[in-house]
Amino acid sequence: MIYLKRPQELARMQEGGRILASVMEDVHREVRAGVTPQQLDKLARRGIRAHGALPAQLGYRSYPASICVSPNEVVVHGIPDDRRLMDGDIVSIDFAVIYEGYYVDMARTYPVGGVSPEAMHLIEATREAFWRGFAQIQPGNRVGDVSHAIEQYLRAEGLFAVRDFVGHGIGRSFHEEPDVPNVGEAGQGVPLRVGLALAVEPMVTLREPRVEILEDGWTASTGAGNLAAHYENTVALGVDGPICLTEGAEHRP
Repeated sequence: MIYLKRPQELARMQEGGRILASVMEDVHREVRAGVTPQQLDKLARRGIRAHGALPAQLGYRSYPASICVSPNEVVVHGIPDDRRLMDGDIVSIDFAVIYEGYYVDMARTYPVGGVSPEAMHLIEATREAFWRGFAQIQPGNRVGDVSHAIEQYLRAEGLFAVRDFVGHGIGRSFHEEPDVPNVGEAGQGVPLRVGLALAVEPMVTLREPRVEILEDGWTASTGAGNLAAHYENTVALGVDGPICLTEGAEHRP
């Protein structure tokens, strides 16, 4: 079942998106060598609640934290621990909030201190891949047009889209239909209609990924020696075109 949102529902999601983007920026300011993922988690949890929202991850399918912190080869779902980030790491921060009954979801990958040129290229290309997909959120297009744009851009950059995880519909529930893969065929899939809200989230690696779920049941590693990046926004097709609902300092029209 695909749920289309009314304008007033998208407005609530956009307000939640502003809260999420603000807390993400607070977390970003604390990303540096020596900080622990647990410290970032506590900061985010306080910030989310201070804005009158709830941390969507906390307790979801028994997940034990408010955010996912995924360093280096971990692509998603890293559980915050007490191991300090080091200069040269990259780290993906992924979390969602519930505001007035609606979910919004967002992820960013940040460098920790000075990182290698290939690591920075990975981060920047993952961000650009999202915007290539976002540009396809137009009336008459389909989910496959979004997926295809992401995949083609990443291939041209010599990078690999992770196939094991996908974006998704979002709204009253954390994960709604349809799925939004990061690979696909143009012209295929669910039609994009006004009111459709999606979490579009390229997950990308330097080398071909072989994803393994670690013993904690959550952490998804792409293998030692690889690097992974993640860039996600909650978006919608409004009456005037695509809207980035989690807009913040990095918003690009």
